[in-house]
Amino acid sequence: MTTAADGILRQITEIVARELAVPAESLAADTDLRAVEGADSVRLLRVVAKVEQTWDVELDDSDVFTVSSVAELAAVVREALQVKAA
Repeated sequence: MTTAADGILRQITEIVARELAVPAESLAADTDLRAVEGADSVRLLRVVAKVEQTWDVELDDSDVFTVSSVAELAAVVREALQVKAA
């Protein structure tokens, strides 16, 4: 994983922790977002909105609904950034 990818993963972990009110240390790259205590559809949508705002991207709905982990969300963001840069 590159330094940029590490940074995206770290920032997403921080966003998820803040929006779901859990310690960032409790989240791993493979953490199932829906299994995090306190996660519900509204909070997860806030995570997506904050991610989109942070990187100024619009994530595809089909991608958002299939993402299950922190790492998968980071991968979707990296793809969106590549499309934006093209």
